[in-house]
Amino acid sequence: MTLLAVSKTQPASLIRAAHSVGLSQFGENYVQEALEKMAELRELPIEWHFIGPLQSNKTRAVAEHFDWVHSVDRLKIAQRLNDQRPQELPPLQVCLQINISGEASKSGASPEEALALALAIQALPRLTLRGLMTIPAARSEDPEKPFASLAALMATLGEEIPHLDTLSMGMSADLAPAISQGATIVRVGTDLFGARRAQ
Repeated sequence: MTLLAVSKTQPASLIRAAHSVGLSQFGENYVQEALEKMAELRELPIEWHFIGPLQSNKTRAVAEHFDWVHSVDRLKIAQRLNDQRPQELPPLQVCLQINISGEASKSGASPEEALALALAIQALPRLTLRGLMTIPAARSEDPEKPFASLAALMATLGEEIPHLDTLSMGMSADLAPAISQGATIVRVGTDLFGARRAQ
């Protein structure tokens, strides 16, 4: 399992300190903020993950500078990332974001859309589809249920796309239920860096 240090709103100095004690993968939500940190930390061998909602006008910067994108939720975004990924870089690693709890306020494809979207994305040569990501509803009577649903969905997709290996799920508040249901990447910010800083 991979610990992804969510460093949004945190200064580059804290990322440098975290890297010095062994963390090497960092997650950012805001493109411009991330680009500034990347420039300041460019001598460090950091793997950068984009984990926030992605708008069409931000895809070029993400395609050119990030190693992973966890929040691909529609084919248009995937196609833009594919077309804008520089040829000298390896394929961009991507996860399909699933709105597993069906919340109107959340980004993500529906579980019913997942297979068709995954098949379309895996055909794009400059992307490598790795798996699924979700941010479930904050309060649930059964906190393991949404993560179990995502794991079951990936098992179903795996019948058509057998190389899928990533379940990006679980944050500081719901680590235990996510890990119990097979998370391979957990996205932890508050428990590492403390409360998010005001923008």
